[in-house]
Amino acid sequence: MSTLPTFSRLFAFTSVASTILACASLALAQNSRELPASHLSQTHPRFAVVQPRGHRIPGVQGNSNGIPGIDSLTNWNGSFKTPGFDPNGKPKNSWVYNMVGNPPERGGTTSINGPVVPVALDLLNPDGTVFLHYDPKPFILPTLESPIFQSSTFSSSPLPTQITDAIQRAEFWSTMAADWHTMLLGSLKQERTMQVPSGYYYYALKNDGACCLYVLVDGDEFGNLLFPATPTDTTTPIGAAENAGDITTKDVSTFLFPNTYLYFNGNPNDCCVLGFHSYDFEPGDSGNGNRERRYVVAYAAWISPGLFGNAFVDVTGLGHEIAETFNDPFVVSDNKHNLTPWWLSPNGNCQDDLEVGDVIEGLPHATYPIKMNGMTYHPQNVALLPYFEFQSPSTAIDGAYSYPDESTLPALSPIELPGCPAS
Repeated sequence: MSTLPTFSRLFAFTSVASTILACASLALAQNSRELPASHLSQTHPRFAVVQPRGHRIPGVQGNSNGIPGIDSLTNWNGSFKTPGFDPNGKPKNSWVYNMVGNPPERGGTTSINGPVVPVALDLLNPDGTVFLHYDPKPFILPTLESPIFQSSTFSSSPLPTQITDAIQRAEFWSTMAADWHTMLLGSLKQERTMQVPSGYYYYALKNDGACCLYVLVDGDEFGNLLFPATPTDTTTPIGAAENAGDITTKDVSTFLFPNTYLYFNGNPNDCCVLGFHSYDFEPGDSGNGNRERRYVVAYAAWISPGLFGNAFVDVTGLGHEIAETFNDPFVVSDNKHNLTPWWLSPNGNCQDDLEVGDVIEGLPHATYPIKMNGMTYHPQNVALLPYFEFQSPSTAIDGAYSYPDESTLPALSPIELPGCPAS
């Protein structure tokens, strides 16, 4: 971050005209980052797979319920067999997946804490002062009252439940015990602030000139600003929340941003990522058996109506990321768990991982409107495990490959080589 020059006493008394010119130049520099309200209509909304970040030291490793050697949330492993290819193009028949909660055959309810950390933005001038402040408060209550954290009616559960639990039950319809549930206990935590240096953001103002209709942040810089630089770092939202005890290794933690999306390659047209899930890993100590600590986190932006048309609204991004977190909490970080045969979605995504939201993003009827608590929410429909298993017929609810809207994904992907070269 650059600073403005310090002038000697000789130049302490500048003319009024010079002062006005300097202020105008600064305003012009900031206005060069201002975008029209319609800019997002020309971009491609999407989601990202973000590798975990953190810090490790050698230590004696213990065991967890699912993946060994970690201190993290309750998780379990499963497997399936189907022909496919690994990332290097070698034939592979056996696949292992890891999910949040407990095995469906075990039954019972697993409750996972779901802290929500609102994040405000300070958009900085070149001298480090605050140019604009973007407040997340208007979006906190609607998020906590959404079907991500509150119960609604779904065909996969005899009683009202949360949408992610309903998805999991639909996914394991043929093998689950009737009373199996995985519930997210939402709670509001202290608001944090991300300070975005000059040159790493664009913005659009509301019609009344207030901040902001939306903000775009450089994707690479965003990761540096979100994750802690050291285990004791309290200057980043994740680091501050960890060190304050607002989030723990046993949680699925949401960092909620106000209409804040990511661009890449320094180009605001190379946009827009609306969310991702990952984890921050930190060294263990004697208090936890020297196991690596994994804080499972999701970045998600509230999406105000009209920014991306009707396809992405309110909690579409959050629903996408929480569903993927439940199905793939550690984002294929060990190149073992949650790799799948290569699949090609009708939306053009070609991947080899258990990212259930990526299959459906952008397709017709990608969202599932739910009326509750005085508004209509738009969480995303997602693909179910039998889609990745190339099962025919599907063992999910009603033989479906997607849920809650079972018609969104009517057929399997063709069997693909790495990178889907035929596409």
